[in-house]
Amino acid sequence: MQPHSTITLRIWDLPTRLFHWLLAACTIGLVVSAKVGGNAMVWHFRLGYVVLALLLFRLVWGFVGGYWSRFSSFFYSPARILRYMRGQGEAQDHVGHNPLGALSVFGLLGMLVLQVLTGLFSDDEIAFAGPLTRFVSGDWVSWATGLHKEVGQYLVMALVALHVLAIVFYTVVKKESLVGPMISGDKTLTTPVPAARDDAAARVGALVVLLLCSALVAWIASLGG
Repeated sequence: MQPHSTITLRIWDLPTRLFHWLLAACTIGLVVSAKVGGNAMVWHFRLGYVVLALLLFRLVWGFVGGYWSRFSSFFYSPARILRYMRGQGEAQDHVGHNPLGALSVFGLLGMLVLQVLTGLFSDDEIAFAGPLTRFVSGDWVSWATGLHKEVGQYLVMALVALHVLAIVFYTVVKKESLVGPMISGDKTLTTPVPAARDDAAARVGALVVLLLCSALVAWIASLGG
C-alpha cells in the first residue's frame, strides 16, 4: 500500500493570523484591566476600542479575505455538524475551522461583539463612561452596564477557556496541531483543497480595511466628548 502524497498549502492568510493573536492579547488585557480597576480603566477603554476595530475588520474580512477565513468556508449546517460529531466528517472539515471549532469561533466573536457594544453604553458612575451613554436613557445605561460587568465578562472568560481546552484536546488526543498553522499559516494535507490568497495585494487590502475600521472606531470614541 503506497503512502499518501502530501502537499503544503497556505490556509490562514497573514491578516487572519495577526487578527487572531492581537484579539487574544487584547482580550487578556481587557480582563486584567477590568479586574485591576482604577487608572487601569483607561487602558480598558483603549483596548476595548482596539477590539472593536479588530471585530469590524474580521466582519469585513469574513467576506473578502482568504478562502478559509471567509464565513462561507466554515458556516456548517446542523446535519454536517452532527455527522462530524459521529465521526463521519468530510476531509475538508479538518482543513480550516472544523464544525465544532466553527461554533466556538462564532460564539466567541458574537460574545465579544456584545461585550464591546455594551461597554460603549456603560457607566461606572465614578470616573468612566462609554462614549454612547449620552445618547440613551438612564435605564438603558444601567441595563448595559449590568450586562457588561456582571454577565458578559464571565461568559467571555468561559468561552475563552473552552476554546483553549479544545485546542489542548485536539493537540494531545487527536494529535492535530491547531496552533502551528495559525502561526505559520500553512498546513500539510493529503487532500487537494483551495489555498488561501495571501499575496501583497491581499495584505494591502486588509490594511486598508483595518484603517477604515479604525477610523470608524475613532469617530465613535470621539462622541464621548
